[in-house]
Amino acid sequence: MDIAYWILAGLLALFYLYAGALKTIRSREQLRPMMAWVDRMPLPAVRALGVVEILGAIGLILPPLTGIAPWLALAAAIGFVLLQIGAIAVHLTGEDRQVAMNAGLVTAAAALVWTATTWL
Repeated sequence: MDIAYWILAGLLALFYLYAGALKTIRSREQLRPMMAWVDRMPLPAVRALGVVEILGAIGLILPPLTGIAPWLALAAAIGFVLLQIGAIAVHLTGEDRQVAMNAGLVTAAAALVWTATTWL
C-alpha cells in the first residue's frame, strides 16, 4: 500500500504544484484558454486557490516523508477530494461543463485517502 500511496501522491502533487503555480503567477488572460471559469471568479480567489493547491501538494509529500504529523497527508488528500467536488460544481454551473479531468482527479484523491488510512 505504501508504493500505491507514493505513486498517487507523487502524481497528484506534481499536478497540483503545476496548476497552483499557474494560478498564482499567470494573469487572467493567460489562464482563460485553459480555465474558462476564471472569468466568473475574482482574481484574488483564483490566486488563493492556487496557494491552497500548492500547500496541499506539499502536504501530500512532506509529512509522510519526514514522519512529522503524517495525518496531514490524509487531511490534504481529503481536501483535494472536496476541492474537486467544488470544481465539478463550478464547471456544471458554467458553460464549459467539462468535468472529465475533475472526475479523474476526485477518483485519484479518493484512492489516495484510502491508501493514506492504511498507515495512520
